[in-house]
Amino acid sequence: MKRALVSVSDKTGLVEFCKELVSLGYELISTGGTKKTLEENGLKVIGISEVTGFPEILDGRVKTLHPNVHGALLAKRDLKEHMDTLKEHHIDLIDMVVVNLYPFKKTIEREDCTLDLAIENIDIGGPSMLRSAAKNFASVTVLCDSNDYSRVLEEIKENGNTTYETRFFLAGKVFRHTASYDSMIASYMMKKTNVQTPEKLTLSFDLKQTLRYGENPHQKAAFYQGEETSYSMAYATQLWGKELSYNNIQDANAALNIVHEFSSPCVVGLKHMNPCGVGLASTIDEAYDKAYMSDPVSIFGGIIAMNRPVTATMAKKMGEIFLEIILAPSYEEEALKILKKKKNIRLMTFDMDSLYKADQMYTFVNGGLLVQERDNINVIRDQIQVVTKLAPTKEELEQMIFGFAVCKYVKSNAITVVKDYMTVGVGAGQMNRVGSAHIALEQAKNNGHTENLILASDAFFPFDDVVKMAKDYHVTCIIQPGGSIRDEDSIRACDEAGIKMVFTGIRHFRH
Repeated sequence: MKRALVSVSDKTGLVEFCKELVSLGYELISTGGTKKTLEENGLKVIGISEVTGFPEILDGRVKTLHPNVHGALLAKRDLKEHMDTLKEHHIDLIDMVVVNLYPFKKTIEREDCTLDLAIENIDIGGPSMLRSAAKNFASVTVLCDSNDYSRVLEEIKENGNTTYETRFFLAGKVFRHTASYDSMIASYMMKKTNVQTPEKLTLSFDLKQTLRYGENPHQKAAFYQGEETSYSMAYATQLWGKELSYNNIQDANAALNIVHEFSSPCVVGLKHMNPCGVGLASTIDEAYDKAYMSDPVSIFGGIIAMNRPVTATMAKKMGEIFLEIILAPSYEEEALKILKKKKNIRLMTFDMDSLYKADQMYTFVNGGLLVQERDNINVIRDQIQVVTKLAPTKEELEQMIFGFAVCKYVKSNAITVVKDYMTVGVGAGQMNRVGSAHIALEQAKNNGHTENLILASDAFFPFDDVVKMAKDYHVTCIIQPGGSIRDEDSIRACDEAGIKMVFTGIRHFRH
């Protein structure tokens, strides 16, 4: 008779699965709470101590770490020496392992989680059994995911056993599962011991969905969730519309980051990872009008994100243009009715109260991975340095800070031009700063904004050329990091033009 060793924390579908195994001629071996559950449902179960001849000890810390378990799993069935050894030591084979691990992730997410509680939820015996069974997949079926129960049962019913291909697949899944589990523990301990640059970097992500394609139709793609449930597209909820694309997710993530900068009602229009319009106002309806009027051409086919509920008034306006996604904390009932008239638009909600806690970001390069702290720093008003003879008013300074905050999320070289708490020009990703400034200032001019403009730059001016150009477009205030060896040239040019300029001391390159 074949034997299955069953020991699980997540008991989804377990009883039904085990009843089927018994009907197919399997004996059940189990431990602790799993054994109790199976017996309460009328199943005959062999206790692990009957197999090992040794009691569970140390509050259950040691129960399956025994040669009678691992010998039964690791023995090669086609090797006479192995089988003779089992016979000599009276060890019966185990043909299947059904194990999922202590809920470490759920434990450390609890508000009352202590270090001791986290440590007690590090599984030792479970991963050991999984790894032993997976190593010997040629003979042993190993399951760590209840989604695979039906596949295994069907094959046993049809063939009397699982196929080699299925056992190989399940073994690979086990090693991914245990690797992810160990990664979570390593990450937790890194944080607790304040390790910034570990000698080995282990990251764990769960598949959220496969995507139709990547940046282009010929590229395969998928979307994975990280360990933290937070202010993230990975945990946003889609209420309406067709499936998200790779580019949708990239753009939406960028938009959420910009919205997160502001507590006042804010609307962001975004296209190709760069904001094409950002508006701040006392109401979300007014903020939308500002974001839209910032660049009514570029917003076509883009996305909208905001930090207040979508109103019916906004929905009517947004319904008149083609948008890929609308992201908001919630929607008024009437707004949803209006927007759902558009078949393909994606309507999504996200949790405004959560924060993105991760303090590092990762960028893959050929053969390697770059790791850096996230650019979470913001301008500190008291540290802003007025460097020109003329000083900005309090109102002008607030708008300068607004422009600089938006500039933080524009691809470098980056220039933003703002007026009345709305972007009126955005120059992104040019190979020189003059080129970015020209794009932003021309856009402002073409949209009818020709006076009292405020210009923000993500990095310092190496020359005075941007200042001289700004003068021609009637810029009155400039905010930039400062720090060039030729800062005095730009300061002098501002004084000659009557432009007010401040230094932040903070650079926001975005590659």
